[in-house]
This record gives sequence, structure tokens and C-alpha cells, in this order.
Amino acid sequence: MFSTLFAIWLLHVGALLTPGANVLLVSQLAASGDRRGASYAAVGVTIGAAIWACAAVIGLGALLAAVPALRRSMQVFGAGYLFYFAVRLWHSDAYAMYAARSQTATKAVRTGMLTSLSNPKPALFYAGVFSVALPPTASPTLIVAALAIVVANALTWHLVLASMFSLERVQVAYAAKSKALSRLSAVVVGVLGLSLLASSL
Repeated sequence: MFSTLFAIWLLHVGALLTPGANVLLVSQLAASGDRRGASYAAVGVTIGAAIWACAAVIGLGALLAAVPALRRSMQVFGAGYLFYFAVRLWHSDAYAMYAARSQTATKAVRTGMLTSLSNPKPALFYAGVFSVALPPTASPTLIVAALAIVVANALTWHLVLASMFSLERVQVAYAAKSKALSRLSAVVVGVLGLSLLASSL
């Protein structure tokens, strides 16, 4: 059981270390001076990860692989949300946008969750990880433990990001170049959306 859970932990950590929209959202909120909003966004991202992981356990990954039209629809919807997020970043000064008023807990959680759910690829990732690491006759205890690892990993990583980007020297540097960093982030998020859209074609 330990070796199975360790394999899941290791694969998931590797995936989390790959920068994406979740990382950009949490780090930018924190760097703009809204550590509280960043922490709640981290909770939202974690909820999204938990939903994808649970969906993989009940077979959504297999369903998406078997029904390309469903997968394509989810990818197009996710790409649309990422484009919306990118346009918002491009047309605003993120430092002013976030620092002027902290995100409410509800809004930050919702934004984090929607950002996490905007990409259906994690469902396939979790389905692949669980199908490789979990034995075919995995007990409910083992499945729950695997899901707990996913939640703990996602929450820990994104809270660490929120803490790191809340450091004063990071915030000072971010404030000085917030417009350029906002536009760079917008480009990155837009490219992620394009990549998601391209993979649906």
C-alpha cells in the first residue's frame, strides 16, 4: 500500500511542478498583495483537483477517451474560460486590480475552482495515474487514501506559492512591473487556452 501511495504522490508532485493557469492565478494574487485571496484561490484550485480526481476514479477519464465529442466539448469550454481570463489580465493592471480590493473568500475560491476545472486534461492524467498505480481490486481505503494525497499535495503546493509570493521583496518587484507581468501572464494563459483548443481539433 505504501509503495502505491508513494508512486501516486511522486507522479502528482511532478505534475504540480509544471507551471500552468493555477500557478499563475495564485502567485499573481499573492504578489499583488492579496495573500488572503491567494490562499482562498488555492483552496478553490484544490477543490477543482479533487473533483477531477474523483471523476477519474468513477471513470470520467475512460469516458472522455471513449467519447471524443464529450472531451472536445469540455476542452473548448475550458479554452474559452482561459481566453476570458487572459483578456481580463491583458486589459488591466493586475496589481491595481487586486491590491485595490482584496478578493472575497467566495469569489477567490470560485475563481480558483473554475481555473482548475477549465482544463479537462487532469481527468485523463488522474485516470492514467490511478490505472497504473492502483491495483484493479483496490480497496475503498486505498482509493480514499490516494484521493487524500491528491488533495493534500494540491493544497500544500498552492499555499506555499501564496506564501512565497507574499514576501515583501516579491511584492515590491511585482508592483514595479505589474503591467508588463500582467500582459506576460495574459500571453501565457492565452497560449494555454490555444493549446487546449488545438488539442480538441
